[in-house]
Amino acid sequence: MSYFTKKEQILIIIIIIIIFIISGFNFINKNFLSTKNDHNENTDGVEELFMKLEEEAETNEDEQYIMVHVSGQVYNPGIVELKLGSRVIDAINLAGGLKKDADSDKINLARKLSDEEKIHIPKIGEEEISFEDSNLKQGNNEGKININTCTKEELMSLPGIGEVLAGRILEYREQTPFKTIEDIMNVSGIGNKKFESIKELIIVK
Repeated sequence: MSYFTKKEQILIIIIIIIIFIISGFNFINKNFLSTKNDHNENTDGVEELFMKLEEEAETNEDEQYIMVHVSGQVYNPGIVELKLGSRVIDAINLAGGLKKDADSDKINLARKLSDEEKIHIPKIGEEEISFEDSNLKQGNNEGKININTCTKEELMSLPGIGEVLAGRILEYREQTPFKTIEDIMNVSGIGNKKFESIKELIIVK
């Protein structure tokens, strides 16, 4: 029976160790590549999600809104907010819809709206006033509300003015007529912030 010499035994051990090292390296490298691919797939999914969110944000930014004042024969007169490209009928619906006495034949329900526009819904039998006559009568004030002569309903059409505040304004002007629009801030409940929201919509005559 032959035996390996000591030198041969050492050489065999070294070869076995090298084989184990190579096998271990291949195993680790294979797992690393697999993990890396999984990571890349996850990263691609996250990037795709962010791209979708950015597209949605851009779409929302493209949506523009306008403010329109609706008065007359509607159930909730006042300021309404609509998307750009909306029509008169859309503003009327947001203002509660037409009352039974509204003369819808005198308005174009299909007309597209623009920002800061005022829509007046006349009553059946109400005298129609042309745009030029309206400007002359209002002193080119573009339909602003005269807080010395307006009705309670007209006051309630102003943003932030409810029934209680409208009543206070009427009570105040009975005692002391308004000399300037700033005098409306003397009414309890109307501060600087509320005045800023209505000052472009009111006048004093």
